[in-house]
Amino acid sequence: MSVNLRTVYAFAREMYPKKVKGDIQYGTAGFRTKAENLDYVMYRMGLLATLRSRLKDGAVIGVMITASHNPEPDNGVKLVDPLGEMLEARWEKLATRLVNVSDQELESEIAAVIREENVCISAKSTVFVGMDNRYHSPRLLKAVCDGVVALKGSVKDFGILTTPMLHYLVVAANTRGGYGVPTEEGYYKKIITAFQNIRGTTYTRGNYTNRVYFDGANGVGARKMLQFLKRMDSGLDVVVFNSGEGKINHECGADYVKVQQKAPAGMPEIEANGRCVSVDGDADRVVYFFTDENNCFHLLDGDRIATLVADYLMELVRACNINLRMGLVQTAYANGASTDYIEHQLRVPVACVPTGVKHLHHKALEYDIGVYFEANGHGTVIFSQNAKEIIKKAAEDEKLVNFSSIFKVFSLKNFFFCSLNEEQRSAAKTFLQIIDLINETVGDAISDMLLVETVLLAKGWCLKDWVNTYADLPNLQLKVSVADRNVITTTDAERICVTPEGLQEEINSLVAKYPRARAFVRPSGTEDVVRVYAEAESKEDTAVLAHEVAAAVHRLAGGVGNSPEIPRQFLNSHY
Repeated sequence: MSVNLRTVYAFAREMYPKKVKGDIQYGTAGFRTKAENLDYVMYRMGLLATLRSRLKDGAVIGVMITASHNPEPDNGVKLVDPLGEMLEARWEKLATRLVNVSDQELESEIAAVIREENVCISAKSTVFVGMDNRYHSPRLLKAVCDGVVALKGSVKDFGILTTPMLHYLVVAANTRGGYGVPTEEGYYKKIITAFQNIRGTTYTRGNYTNRVYFDGANGVGARKMLQFLKRMDSGLDVVVFNSGEGKINHECGADYVKVQQKAPAGMPEIEANGRCVSVDGDADRVVYFFTDENNCFHLLDGDRIATLVADYLMELVRACNINLRMGLVQTAYANGASTDYIEHQLRVPVACVPTGVKHLHHKALEYDIGVYFEANGHGTVIFSQNAKEIIKKAAEDEKLVNFSSIFKVFSLKNFFFCSLNEEQRSAAKTFLQIIDLINETVGDAISDMLLVETVLLAKGWCLKDWVNTYADLPNLQLKVSVADRNVITTTDAERICVTPEGLQEEINSLVAKYPRARAFVRPSGTEDVVRVYAEAESKEDTAVLAHEVAAAVHRLAGGVGNSPEIPRQFLNSHY
């Protein structure tokens, strides 16, 4: 195969010239900015994905065009590695280099990547491409495809997908069907079959009812949920709204519900305590919520989903009478009450990592069962090959190596052979179906929703039962515009601010003023803002603390515009 890099440059100059002067950075979610500034970025990511595939011996690489929970004018792109992971960190840097060079330097930069990474330019290369339903996504998808073709790679365009669907397709193709059939229909069949096998013909139990209201954020998740419903039996009654009649993520979706702490616009009239769920624009985040009979709003976010799922999986481990090491991974955004509940009530080890699914996913791989969810509702469960083999053996065999304590480290003195009874084998068979129900490759809003519905039915719980497991600490997130977000650096999984000097000391003194308080700051991965998180025992203390920390950031980190001010309604009670 002969690739002419001069042609690559000429095509870029003619069709996808770089018109943006400033540099952009491959962040936690790839490149993301205004759609009109992304054509050249997409073309270059098509080039990079082709090289990445060749480096991986022709394994499929995914390219997803989406801005996730961002507003409609934005778009973005991120690459998916062969096992469904986010792009390797070293290649994130290569992506940033490639995007920021001038048109004249593009040819030499591509040559440098080939040389540095020892890419065989004549090797086979396959790239899967998908997009969300923003009106500018088809144009940007074509730019990616042109980049692949320019380097004589093979590209397969799947059109409109959720982000988790693309991750599934990449892994299914690279495992030659071992994870599932690498088609959209294969994705639906795997998840629906598992869900219906677990659910059986019992659709209600205890306080659990069969109806759920689904806020699709006017994004691709609404479309795909409707496709699920066409293929499912009547086992789950889903009312879909915000299905595309409005702007994507505008006053709706998981991010809006989580941050604003209120129900989305566009909701139909529903009964008090009705079970509601919101996904984001590309359907990789999910949160639950309800409004009670006193018109009080209640949110069940990623922290809640993590505790619910971890509790259920622990019950299955015990029911199977097997030994598997479980861990739950959170970020600094996790509510302190959830961490306390997990550690002291569920007695599951908790690890804290920096924000970004790639960090949670990597840490979760250290466990036999790794549960991870960000508070924003992005998460999944990963099962080690060891866990799958043990569960499969329990489901199929009457003999199983057993251990004296569920959470003890394996040692020869702990095991013995025992016969499993029918109840234990049945639990193991359910466990295998749960594994198929979960999209292990990445957080999947629809798969996660069906998992939550499965657990709630098994427990016979309504959302009130779920929310009563523990009381969240009031929390608040703010954004502070700064001239340069890179002046903020952090350590200890982003919980401690290193620079600018003096900011962490001021945060510590502010936090010390309030009971059960905690606060941290971190730079955005996509824009020049600093994100502020605060929680405390009361809503009033939380609001004041958040604004005090935001004001400190504005003062010490080069704030732009007016300094944040404490809301008037809280001034009298605190000053």
